[in-house]
Amino acid sequence: MRNVVIYVMAGLSGFIVMSFELLGGRMLAPWFGSGTYVWGSVITIFMAALAIGYLLGGRLSLHSPSLSRYAALFILAALLLAPLVTYADRLLEWTFNLIEDERYGSLLAATFLFAPGTVLLGMISPYSVRLLVEDTHRSGAVAGVLYFVSTLGSALGTLLTSFYFVLWFEMNTIVIALAATLAVLALLGVIADRVT
Repeated sequence: MRNVVIYVMAGLSGFIVMSFELLGGRMLAPWFGSGTYVWGSVITIFMAALAIGYLLGGRLSLHSPSLSRYAALFILAALLLAPLVTYADRLLEWTFNLIEDERYGSLLAATFLFAPGTVLLGMISPYSVRLLVEDTHRSGAVAGVLYFVSTLGSALGTLLTSFYFVLWFEMNTIVIALAATLAVLALLGVIADRVT
């Protein structure tokens, strides 16, 4: 049961990362357009933030790993994601007035808006591996299954967000739904920690 919860949490975190990334491009579009520079900025910031998150998550997992601490990553990410609905436009306007160049303005805006939450989401994968590996001889197999689940979640997040969510819902509604999902996953992790 505990391992199933971890896989579900990791898979849905992958879903949320890619959904958030696609929304990122749409958030920047009214100010900086939706061209190659803007998408290059969004992708660069997400990849750099995930890389930092992987490093930090691996280090954090060495210090008394538990499902409750794992759940804390989800709630912190939710707390960083949800406020975007209120301050994103003001921050984008400020950034645009500071740097109108779509290359550097979009890069700076993407850093402010998306890096903090994405770093936390990046910490989830290495922490998941640490919680799942009980025998070092099986660590490669465990990591393989985990990355399969997480990447499959990312693919579904990309497809569902780009094909359906953006057509059915307003962007702020999707952001709130993603933050709420992270909060529910955090609660699931805490409950699983108490039960197991």
